[in-house]
Amino acid sequence: MNKNTVAVKMHKMQGCGNDFVFIDNRTLKLPVSEMEKWAKQVCRRAFGVGADGLVFLEESADSAVDYRWHFYNADGSRAEMCGNASRCAGLLAVKLGFAGPVHTFGSDAGPIKAEVDAEQCIVKVQLTPPQGLELNKTIDMQGSSDTIHFVNTGVPHAVYIHENAAGLDVKTLGAHVRYHELFSPAGTNANFVTVLDKTHIHLRTYERGVEDETYACGTGAAAGVVITHALGLTGPEVDVRSSGGEILGISLEDGCVFLKGKALNVYSGEMYLEALGLTLP
Repeated sequence: MNKNTVAVKMHKMQGCGNDFVFIDNRTLKLPVSEMEKWAKQVCRRAFGVGADGLVFLEESADSAVDYRWHFYNADGSRAEMCGNASRCAGLLAVKLGFAGPVHTFGSDAGPIKAEVDAEQCIVKVQLTPPQGLELNKTIDMQGSSDTIHFVNTGVPHAVYIHENAAGLDVKTLGAHVRYHELFSPAGTNANFVTVLDKTHIHLRTYERGVEDETYACGTGAAAGVVITHALGLTGPEVDVRSSGGEILGISLEDGCVFLKGKALNVYSGEMYLEALGLTLP
């Protein structure tokens, strides 16, 4: 068989509706230079497997971590971190024998600690410490001057607090914030938050790289809680209801941010490179 028509093993994972394709790169050994192209083709809905991102797991030369990942958004852009994907990675790593139930993996944002309950499919990850907190930035929003906040929880996040996030046009407003000059040149994810009470918020996220609203965003949930807690609107432990209706638990402990929730292996199977317009180097 021609090597370019060979089937490649993949795993479809989802965390709160954020879906990802994972590939075990220990045997495939796809070079980083090819990964952007693979992400664009594999993540295409209808024409590919379909996902918010593509993740390669592989062994690491760094003895401080059990393995490392390469994370790519659906548009082929490489991301430093993704909270929901990190929970999926933790669960799959245990299933594939990369690591035990308590482990650390390497990301572009730094080491990520994971605690995995494989039987219940519950994963808790310690995200990288939040950086660059900026409150009460002025931005033009909905035709008038308004207030927005910013923090990096592994990737950049702008947070807009509104009494009715459910009624907002998140795709339009999210794109406006994502490309706003305040956050250039890298851009930002855009989060729209309604504070329900001290321990509950509703969050909708427009994700950079997906360029649309997603069902959930782990680092966005973390950003929403970091911001609302800094403003005195919530406590240190908050349940975040996502667009998909799932609940993510965020806890702030001694300057650290923890993200907890379900992660599921939806299916494992094979994808054919020829059908995806891909080749092996």
